[in-house]
Amino acid sequence: MEDEELILKRDDDIVKLAKALSSATRLKILRMLDSDGVDVSQIAEAQDQTGANISAQIKILEKAKLVASQYCPGKHGVRKVCKPGVKRIIIELEE
Repeated sequence: MEDEELILKRDDDIVKLAKALSSATRLKILRMLDSDGVDVSQIAEAQDQTGANISAQIKILEKAKLVASQYCPGKHGVRKVCKPGVKRIIIELEE
């Protein structure tokens, strides 16, 4: 479920966010996501990357709370569907 906003105050949370946003691949993934969700295999195909690489990138985005994922039934087992984790990010530098 998408949260309205993510407010970051702690240094380690801000560093996780910066790491997540420091990759062109991860930025492209974020731009692909919508509220209906996008399957990891669809992301991999669109990015011309392996599913394993996209899964690793998604994991980094999840740790930064930028992506929310869930497993859903698929034609051949389960599939991982990703949605945006937040709409807005606020970084508070002063306490």
